[in-house]
Amino acid sequence: MASSFPSFEKTIQFLWLCFFISNLLDLAHADPPYSVCSNNSNYSANSTFQNNLEILMSSIRSNASVSKLYYTSTGNDLDRIYAQYMCINYITHDSCSTCITAASQDIMQVCPGDKEAVVWEELCQLRYSNQSFLGHLDVSGNIAKDNQKDVENPEQFGLVVNETLSDLTKQVAFNASANMYATRQAAFTNTETLYALMQCSTDLSPDDCNTCLRVAMENISSCCDASRGGRVLSRSCYLRYELYAFYEGANESSKSPVPGKSSRRKTWIIIILTAAAAVLVVRDGLNDGESAFMDLESIYAATGNFSDSNLLGQGGFGPVYKVNEIHLLDFQARKMSDGKEVAVKRLSAWSDQGTDEFTNEVMLIMKLQHKNLVKLLGLCVDGDEKLLVYEFMPNRSLDVFLFDKKERARLNWRTRTGIVNGIAKGTLYLHEDSRHRIIHRDLKASNVLLDKDMNPKISDFGMARMFAGSEGEANTARIVGTYGYMAPEYAMEGLYSTKSDVFSFGVLLLEIITGNKNSEFNKSKRAPSLLAYAWQLWNEGKELELIDPLMADSCCSDEFSRYMHVGLLCVQEDPCERPTMSSVVLMLKRESSILTHPHRPAFSVGRFADYEANAGNCSVNALTISSISPVDCTLWGWVISMFFSW
Repeated sequence: MASSFPSFEKTIQFLWLCFFISNLLDLAHADPPYSVCSNNSNYSANSTFQNNLEILMSSIRSNASVSKLYYTSTGNDLDRIYAQYMCINYITHDSCSTCITAASQDIMQVCPGDKEAVVWEELCQLRYSNQSFLGHLDVSGNIAKDNQKDVENPEQFGLVVNETLSDLTKQVAFNASANMYATRQAAFTNTETLYALMQCSTDLSPDDCNTCLRVAMENISSCCDASRGGRVLSRSCYLRYELYAFYEGANESSKSPVPGKSSRRKTWIIIILTAAAAVLVVRDGLNDGESAFMDLESIYAATGNFSDSNLLGQGGFGPVYKVNEIHLLDFQARKMSDGKEVAVKRLSAWSDQGTDEFTNEVMLIMKLQHKNLVKLLGLCVDGDEKLLVYEFMPNRSLDVFLFDKKERARLNWRTRTGIVNGIAKGTLYLHEDSRHRIIHRDLKASNVLLDKDMNPKISDFGMARMFAGSEGEANTARIVGTYGYMAPEYAMEGLYSTKSDVFSFGVLLLEIITGNKNSEFNKSKRAPSLLAYAWQLWNEGKELELIDPLMADSCCSDEFSRYMHVGLLCVQEDPCERPTMSSVVLMLKRESSILTHPHRPAFSVGRFADYEANAGNCSVNALTISSISPVDCTLWGWVISMFFSW
C-alpha cells in the first residue's frame, strides 16, 4: 500500500516555500513605498492644476540626476504647486534619479486627485502641495515602522538606541558641517553593532531639525521597542537604525573609533594645532595682549564647568557660554582686563568635522582686524577640549531682533541702515581689504552679532575659505551654509565665490529693511519667497508696500527704495550680474549713484542652471584654492595630513 504522506524531499521543499512566502509577506508589510494623501482638497482631471503637476513631476525627474535635494514651484494663484524631493545623502546621483523617478510615478497613482501628497521610497522622499512649505517644520502624519524581528534583551538594546540617537540628533541638528545628515555605529553586544542614520531637510533651522528628530525618536519608542530595527518617515526628517549595515560605507567611514587610536590621534592633533597656532601668533604679531592662550582650569571655573546657566546659545561649531573675563588667565598667568564679559565657544564633543572648523576659524580670525568682525581674544586646546574666546556681544545676534515682532520694534530705520552698512563694510574687508581674499559662505542674520550700541560684527568663520592674490572662486562637493541665504549656483552646483557672499548679503539686506524672513515668506500666495515678492513689487513701482510697519514713521521712502534696489541687484540669479561689495558700499552711501536695472532674482534654491554659457562674460577667474603663504601651507599641510593619516 502506497504511503499517503509526501516524500521527505517534497516536505522540505514545501517548508522552504512557506518560509519564503512568510518573508515576502513581511517585506510587503515593511517595505516602501509609503504615502500620506490629503483628502481635504482635490483637483479635477484635465485641469490647470493637473497640468502644472505633470510639468512639475517632469522637472523633478530631470533634476534628480544632478542634485539630491530640490525645491521648486510652478503655476499661479490657486493653481500654484510647490514640490520638493530629498534623497538619502549617501546614495549616488544615479540612484537618486532612479528613486525619484519611481516616486514621481507612485505619488500620482496612490494619491490621484489630491492637491497635497507625500510618498517615501526606500532611499528618497517626494512631496507636493498647493501651500508653500519651504523652511516649515511638519511632523504631522509621521510613519514609524519596525523591521518585524524581535531583539534579545530589549531593555539593553533600548538604552543603546536611545543614547546613540540622542547624540546623533545633536550632531545632525547643530553641527553645521554635517549639513543635517550623519550616521553612527555603536556596540550592542560582542558580536552585534547598531547602525543608525538621521537626516533633516536642509531648509529647516537647526532648532526645527532638532524638534523633528526628537519627535521621530518618540515615534520609535512607541512602535519599535522590541524590534531589531526601525525607521521614521517624516515630511521634514528621516530616522533609521538596524543591527546590520544598511547604509553605504557603514563598515569604514562611520565606525566608532578604536579608543587607543582615537586617543593618540586627538593627542597629536592637539599638540600640532597648538604649536601651529603659536607659530601664527608669534609671526603675525598677535601675541601683544590682544590674543592669548587661555588656561583650561580658568575657563572651567569661569563657566561653572560649562553650566547651562551660562549658556548663551548653540551654534554650528558647538555651544557658546558667557563668562567674566576677570576669571580668565592667559598662557603666562597674566590677568586680562578686569570685569569684561567674554564669550567662549566650545567645540562639540560629538563632532569630527568640528576639528576642521576649529582649525579653519583659528587660521582665519587671527589674521583679521576690522571693527565689523568679531574679535578673537584667545584660545585653549587641552586634552579633548578645544575652545575659542571672543569679545562678548550684549545684544546677541541680529536674528533675535529681526524675527521677533516685539524686539524688531527697537530697530528704527537709522539703526537698520547702520547695521546694513556695517555688514557691507565687514564683508568688503573680507573680500578685498584683508591680507587674503576670504569668502564667508554662511552670511545670515544669526551670524551677525550686535554690540551694546547695535553695531554689527560678522562672526562664525568655521565655514569660510581663504584665497591668495586675485583668486576668488572654487568648487566643492560638500555644501555648507543655510538655505534661504545660499546662492543658487552654490546650493545646486557647489560653486562659491565672492559673488555667493554678495547674494547672501542681498538676502540679509532685504530681510533687515522689510522685517521678513526669506525662508518663511509667503505673501498671500502671490510669491514663493521674499526675493520674488520684492522684485515683483519693485517692477510694479509698489516697493514701499514692503516697508516694515514697525519703522514706517522713521523711514525715508527714497532711501528705502534705494536700499531695496541694491538688495535686488545682489540677489540676481546670474552671479556675473551681481555687484562687488566695493560697489555695494558705494551704492549704499551715495544717493546720486545711478543704479542699473536688476534682473530676475533666484526665486528658490530649487533650480539648476547652466552657468558655463555665461562664463566668458564673468569677471571672476577660474581658480584653484591656494589660501596661505608657503610657510603656512607647509605647516598646515603637515597638520592636516598627520591628522587624517594617523
